[in-house]
Amino acid sequence: MKRFFCILTLLLFEYTFSGAQELIVTPTAKQMEWADAEIGVIIHYDLVTYDQDYVWFKQWDYDPDPSIFNPTSLDTDQWVLAAKAAGAKYALLVAKHCVGFSLWPTKAHDYSVASTPWKNGNGDLVRDFINSCKKYDVKPGLYYSAAANGYLKVKGPGVPVPESSISQEEYNRIVELQLTELWSNYGDLFEIWFDGGLLPPDKGGPNVIPILKKHQPNAIVFQGPSDFNNLIRWVGNEEGLAPYPCWSTVNFKTRPSGVIDVSEYSGNPNGKSWIPGEADLPIRNSSTLQGGWFWEKEQESSLRPLEEMIDIYYKSVGRNTNVLLGIVVDDRGLVPEADASLLKEFGKSINGIFSKTLAETSGEGTEFILDLKKPTSINNVLLMEDINKGERVREYTVEAFKNDQWITLCKGELIGHKRLERIENISVSKIRISINKSIAKPLMKKIALY
Repeated sequence: MKRFFCILTLLLFEYTFSGAQELIVTPTAKQMEWADAEIGVIIHYDLVTYDQDYVWFKQWDYDPDPSIFNPTSLDTDQWVLAAKAAGAKYALLVAKHCVGFSLWPTKAHDYSVASTPWKNGNGDLVRDFINSCKKYDVKPGLYYSAAANGYLKVKGPGVPVPESSISQEEYNRIVELQLTELWSNYGDLFEIWFDGGLLPPDKGGPNVIPILKKHQPNAIVFQGPSDFNNLIRWVGNEEGLAPYPCWSTVNFKTRPSGVIDVSEYSGNPNGKSWIPGEADLPIRNSSTLQGGWFWEKEQESSLRPLEEMIDIYYKSVGRNTNVLLGIVVDDRGLVPEADASLLKEFGKSINGIFSKTLAETSGEGTEFILDLKKPTSINNVLLMEDINKGERVREYTVEAFKNDQWITLCKGELIGHKRLERIENISVSKIRISINKSIAKPLMKKIALY
């Protein structure tokens, strides 16, 4: 009888544990690849680079002439190399922003690079950018605003204003054509950005979901359709600052505009969908209309200090999100020297901090001790879960063995893909990481000291 109850208890335990396993939400393979990338950039370049007085949503009676787009030194290789120097593993180009000007020779209308003096109207900036990404092993992505178009007199979330000469149906066809061009003519894209919302078909908007699923089924999609597999979300600000905790799982619904509505930017530890956060910011901290996203004359003083950039890394990548750095291109067609220098110093600094571990470990369990053998100065603790098996940790403590006793250095909730704890310099011989609470057996991919 005792043997029967032991077997029954064991079976119940195995059933309960396997049931718990099934409830753990995990990322797709593409979401895993995206999380490992950690740093990306988004590059803005448009007619407003040359006509800096233009305000698209106020000047329905005026459009900048494409003839002003004639860069003398345009070099997409230089853009991508500047991004790579910052440590970026992926880069997005804003192929069409709210002005409506298209950086590729679209068949939808004439308001594009095809109507400019640049390369005598034979250029394709999107193709040049994609080729440069492939050349330097940076994963390419594209941004397209379907919500607004100054040239076609359309305002968010994608509705023609009374001054427009086109109907809603005509605008829908243009959006569908342009997205088909962008998603089918340039190969696989790593990330696609929807920004500013999108009027869904049941509200009279374009039907872009079948186009996305047909041509880019494996892309990571920022603020995309709720039934897509590889979604990511916004963290709620354009300062690159993720909240803490910032869980990768959420319970979400779709707004009338068609984009994900996350009620809490921090996510939900019990969420049913894996939609991690991406923290975006321009590296120029400007209060002007363009907000630092586009190049403006005599604005180099608005570049963020290196120390702030490093702090942002800790408060984005170090809080379980990717960071997306906004890079400008000037009227020559180049990333300005000061901006490129900041990106290089940022990449060099991050690499310098984390290039050499003092001690590291990994594995399953609730307690991990790193033995430094002798008193050693540390100021950084890196924690990484194996998120392929989900975010399991709910509480942890980091302690140092000093003066023959364990003292608490820091505590936290979420670890996720990466948690960075920056502490005051302390000389210790041992560090103990305790997982105090988890929803299943903790699986640590890496624990390291720097």
